[in-house]
Amino acid sequence: MRKKVDFLPKHLENSYSFETYKTFVTDLVAQGKTSGSEQREDLIYYTELNAKRMKRIEKTTVLSEELIGSLTRIKESFTWILISEAWCGDAAQIVPVIGKIAAQNSQIDLKIILRDEHLSIMDQYLTNGGRSIPKLICLDQDFQEVFTWGPRPKSIQQVVTDTKAEGITDHAILVERLQNAYNLDHTTSIQHEINALIYQL
Repeated sequence: MRKKVDFLPKHLENSYSFETYKTFVTDLVAQGKTSGSEQREDLIYYTELNAKRMKRIEKTTVLSEELIGSLTRIKESFTWILISEAWCGDAAQIVPVIGKIAAQNSQIDLKIILRDEHLSIMDQYLTNGGRSIPKLICLDQDFQEVFTWGPRPKSIQQVVTDTKAEGITDHAILVERLQNAYNLDHTTSIQHEINALIYQL
């Protein structure tokens, strides 16, 4: 059952395509900055790291034949809203994959928005009460919500759950475990989950 969302197309005027988002992140790195109002040293470091990571993932990601087949069957126009930030490690892993997926069909209009500039939208899509990103929202041409996804594939999320269950609170350990999980997964999980969603369109 599709439902009307509580925001309007005009709220997405300050958005990026995948190509302009990449340029935005590259420009931030050149300026020694990150996105958002918090210009912390660690966030700036992660932004530089993420810019390199996005390039690598975009270059190495190969979409499955199954997913490409599902995408070619899409005849209806959709807007995909992807909530992100330049400093987010999960976003660096996922944005390039979503970008490649959306590029397969001109009926999909991908709009990337920054979380902290769109909190009224973000707060409608919280994960366990938190503003976890990236978050993908698929809307039809009548601006009704078709599906949502994120902030990470279920198999990767399990790494977070397991780490917390072990009582580990060191963020650096979690980041390392997530990176290893993404490396081993080779974007398989996200492709599988997105395929399952669009297969129902």
